[in-house]
Amino acid sequence: MMRAWMLPILLAVCGSAVATGMIRKGDYGTAAVLLVAFLVFAGVNSPLIFPRSIGAREAERRSEADGRPVVFWRPGCTYCMRLRMRLGRNARRMHWVDIWRDPEGAAVVRAANDGNETVPTVVVAGRPHTNPDPQWVREQLSRSA
Repeated sequence: MMRAWMLPILLAVCGSAVATGMIRKGDYGTAAVLLVAFLVFAGVNSPLIFPRSIGAREAERRSEADGRPVVFWRPGCTYCMRLRMRLGRNARRMHWVDIWRDPEGAAVVRAANDGNETVPTVVVAGRPHTNPDPQWVREQLSRSA
């Protein structure tokens, strides 16, 4: 759990340190802008922007029932963020598994990627697809609806 928050916490602390330095120099405007930028970057890299994660078994069970794709991801992954942002509101309709929180999910990803934990790995109808194009994922999601 803590591993997922390390980068956002580090960004928030660094932003605070930089802003403090700027305030000591008397540059309040720059300090405020930099602090906000660091905090936004920390928020984007946090698990908060992703839909609530569930376990791999539960995701597979739900996917079998409703036909929706399962996305295996991890916090801090730029490709996962790209997929999440490009899917927009549709991302909430998919089943998300954080491989840092779920060892079974990490095992599924390793099995699909020659032992590597390459994410995002999207499973559609039981077939894994590593770092697929967001448009393709959107099409697969619309087919399941």
